[in-house]
Amino acid sequence: MIMLASAFLLGMILCLLFGVPYIDFLKKKMIGQYVKDCAPEAHAKKQGTPTTGGIFIIAAIMLGSIITLAMAQRLTAEAFIILLTLLFYTFAGFQDDYIKIKGKGNDGLTPRGKLLRQIAIAMLPTLYLMITNPSAGNVSIGHYILHLGWLYPAFAIFVITGASNAYNLTDGLDGLAASTGVFAFIACATICLFFGSPEAAIISAAVAGALTGFLKYNKPKAQVFMGDTGSLAIGGLLGTIAIMGKFEVLLILIAGIFVMETLSVIIQVISFKTTGKRVFKMSPIHHHFELCEWSEKKIVIVFALVSAILSASAVVIQFLLGKGII
Repeated sequence: MIMLASAFLLGMILCLLFGVPYIDFLKKKMIGQYVKDCAPEAHAKKQGTPTTGGIFIIAAIMLGSIITLAMAQRLTAEAFIILLTLLFYTFAGFQDDYIKIKGKGNDGLTPRGKLLRQIAIAMLPTLYLMITNPSAGNVSIGHYILHLGWLYPAFAIFVITGASNAYNLTDGLDGLAASTGVFAFIACATICLFFGSPEAAIISAAVAGALTGFLKYNKPKAQVFMGDTGSLAIGGLLGTIAIMGKFEVLLILIAGIFVMETLSVIIQVISFKTTGKRVFKMSPIHHHFELCEWSEKKIVIVFALVSAILSASAVVIQFLLGKGII
């Protein structure tokens, strides 16, 4: 627990320290967000807000994790693979942001190009797990075990890629992705510490700390956005930690808010294409609540509270399963 607390504090402090000079740099270079025309009218005021804040979030995560892992003598191959996966997703997200900034619009990588990059990166931790863990092909929850065998790589890549995209979709309001992400990664840290990987636990704690620090700059009215640089990477890391810790099924609960955001988009698209009608006023669903005249602050608080409840529930369920109670 001491190492987790150290990782959390390091991630938070480093993020707070890195944020000031990086935001100043973005402002001087006039590197800002371009708001989509289809976004709610209230988002027009966000035009020009500095973006790519994911750079200093990831820097804080990487440095905080490495320092704490070294202190705990846990600089293992597993830790290296997790951090390398995070780094590769950061590069992919930054490429998407860079194209948007250079083109002075909101069109970055093509959907196909982004997806191919996500899948290719997800193969790294998946292959590592298949090679090093004899039971990697099993997906379990309690006494119930599903033997996927060589179908598992496709499943793991889907989990990681899906988590990356789901977190990316959630990053649409000031403080929303960061606040909900804090609770998700605290749950991951707890589960990994007691039931899975100490390395993944330390990294998860560093992420929770960095996201907590980032909230100082990203809470309404945001001074900076994390951009795809941060959201694609942090989402991909969430999926990676879930497969490394072998709690893939519980990820549905931990990432409940992100799953809900993704499902709202899928439902909206299917409904509109098949019936010509929209289920929600706008998707992802946080925009629906905006158009229902919820304040941005209220949406973020409610979503963060739901994320906290779902994440705590996942930890309790994992504990009960581990004790054989359920």
